[in-house]
Amino acid sequence: MNAHPKDMLHQILGAALTAVAPDKAVSRFVSLDGDTLLIDDVTYYLNTFDKIYVVGAGKGAAPMAAKLEEILGDRITDGVICVKYDHTVPLRIIRTVEGAHPVPDANGELGAHAILDLAAKAGKKDLVLCCITGGASALTPALVDGISLDEGKQATQLLLECGANINEINAIRKHMSIFGSGNLARAAYPAPLAALIISDVVGDNLDVIASGPTSPDNSTFKDCMDILERYKLIEKIPVNILAHMQKGVDGTIYETPKTGDPSFDSVQNLLVATNEQALQAAAEKAKELGFTPQIVTSTMNGEARTVAEDIAKQAQDAAKSKTEKLCLLSGGETTVTLTGKGVGGRNQEMALAAAVALDGCPNIAMLCAGTDGSDGPTDAAGGFALPDSLVRAKECRIDPQVYLADNDSYNYLKGTGDLLQTGPTLTNVMDICITLVQYEPF
Repeated sequence: MNAHPKDMLHQILGAALTAVAPDKAVSRFVSLDGDTLLIDDVTYYLNTFDKIYVVGAGKGAAPMAAKLEEILGDRITDGVICVKYDHTVPLRIIRTVEGAHPVPDANGELGAHAILDLAAKAGKKDLVLCCITGGASALTPALVDGISLDEGKQATQLLLECGANINEINAIRKHMSIFGSGNLARAAYPAPLAALIISDVVGDNLDVIASGPTSPDNSTFKDCMDILERYKLIEKIPVNILAHMQKGVDGTIYETPKTGDPSFDSVQNLLVATNEQALQAAAEKAKELGFTPQIVTSTMNGEARTVAEDIAKQAQDAAKSKTEKLCLLSGGETTVTLTGKGVGGRNQEMALAAAVALDGCPNIAMLCAGTDGSDGPTDAAGGFALPDSLVRAKECRIDPQVYLADNDSYNYLKGTGDLLQTGPTLTNVMDICITLVQYEPF
């Protein structure tokens, strides 16, 4: 007899998270043999370097830094990373600064400047190792002159509320930052820099992940103005930010570093964990549990409730075949356009919308989860849509449509017992939607 669908969904998610654990990701690509450090296919002869610095930022930067300490030990001269509050691990050499996410705070600003200052100490005969994961954009709010932290926070909040995707949000962030958009690489130049990167963006574009602190920037000031116009933010965005963007469009200030900038001549950017890897591990676990896995996409995007409805429809169509048990896997990152005053996140909203769409389907179960363990401004990672979810909602006198209309998915899922709470996972490869389909009721 099969386990409860909730248990199986938990097991599949667990396998996915294990596959993209930051320390394991570093171990796969970094090794030391005597004085020879190998990072993927690039060799660094440590006896040719005077000092080794470690810098980094993001929700999963701490376990990456810990693994580098384990590999390199006292060869590390100094280091500093910035992580989200409560996302720390013990470190012996590398200093840790904690900051706020997704809306930045003053601690993150201090951490960003500490990282930049340390990188700037590096000379041509020093080596800089960099750990970058999702969340680093918000955690490193080092802004250009003329834009205050409060203004940056206001811009971030506006972009989150209007439903802008991460590419659009980070384009704005990059053009306000002296940390992102290649500026960390610029600070470390001319020292060789190797960046170990965990992707939390659809398409794994290096200039979008964490706002691309070690990568050439493909976005422009014109793109930023187009984004502000698209979401009708011209009249809402702080005037100093708008003026800065307009100066960029007019050409009175420099663009962010682009391809060909000498700052990137000795930079190695390496993806060490992605959403695709998590999906592959989830597929293997689903197969162990007796399901035929299908990776539908690793580029899931769009409005959360609409995506949930589409996946539910696909599952309903698959259930009609009555020939095999399926596990449909989708990865990526949706968005939520806030119209209500409730509390939740994109994965929780997906779970609530899916529960409504799957009403009356006893043979379909879904889990929508943020791989970082933090979905929106809540303590939840996501939620479940199970065959009896709406039955329990009715017993609790909870109307799912009312909660959906108010973007109050957190309180709905908490009321029905369908909230997923994992705590910080210390990794971040966007979101995963796991849907189990079988030809008989669970």
